[in-house]
Amino acid sequence: MTKYILQRILLMLMTLLIITCMCFILIRMLPLPELPIGDPRSVVIEKQREAFGYNKPYLVQFGIFLKNVFTKFNWGISDKLYFGQNVADIFVQKLPATIIVNLYSIILSIPLGIMLGIFAALKKNTWIDHTISTLTMVVISVPSFVYAFLIQYILCFKLGWFPLLMNSGTNYFSWDMFLSMVPAVLSLSFGVIAGFTRTTRAELTEVLTSEFMLLARTKGLTRRQATIRHALKNCMVVILPSIFGEFIGIMGGSLIIERIFSIPGVGALYLNSINAPDYNMFLLITVFYCVIGLLASIIVDISYGFIDPRIRMGSRK
Repeated sequence: MTKYILQRILLMLMTLLIITCMCFILIRMLPLPELPIGDPRSVVIEKQREAFGYNKPYLVQFGIFLKNVFTKFNWGISDKLYFGQNVADIFVQKLPATIIVNLYSIILSIPLGIMLGIFAALKKNTWIDHTISTLTMVVISVPSFVYAFLIQYILCFKLGWFPLLMNSGTNYFSWDMFLSMVPAVLSLSFGVIAGFTRTTRAELTEVLTSEFMLLARTKGLTRRQATIRHALKNCMVVILPSIFGEFIGIMGGSLIIERIFSIPGVGALYLNSINAPDYNMFLLITVFYCVIGLLASIIVDISYGFIDPRIRMGSRK
């Protein structure tokens, strides 16, 4: 496992370096945004561009870029959105809002999805199972932004239970802030709940029909005891690693949700950096999402070996 983990980390770093290099060169090939004449900050940005070697070959620029990132965590200065400010500082300010909304969605989605999946598996081939399975397929087929518009119209506009947009404050643990985040959390949660329901039902249904479950029942265990002690334990081998994948799925889906509910997070910043355009900001957030995706894939693979001792990645037989 240690050798396998080291190999995966090295492969992840190599992949990240290649992706970063490709994005960097493609971005530097684009024409630079024009700077306002007479603004003192324009002089600062011009000096920053000179320090980053904008007039040198692309590979030399990439080397200077990596040196500044690893030694100073300097990703450059914003050319458009936050004129003259360090993009890394802006990114750090926006990150908490994205993390909080996504964590609330995961905390809500995981228990509900697993419970619905267990309930559907135990009621297999009944009207309850058919209803849950049908609703699951319908919910998965609909994009999260559709739920966002429905929630805004019904819960926020018609019923007035929640504000239409998220509050702009920074106290993310206050009650008013939590209420303003509920519509966005619900919009992100529907698809994740359906995903966990489908996965849990499929895995538990297969385990319940296994031979070892029949053996457990013949030894005197009740259906409830056999399900809790054996069936659910075996299902967790697939369900727990999928949690990391679902988290990444939510992070990607929150790009549009953050824009709809005016969440001051990384997703909205990413879209704004594309529209501006603000190249340094766009590159930083692109690398951020790449790191999350690569880390999630490694954690999912490694978690199989720790959850189930029978699985050992890279072991020799």
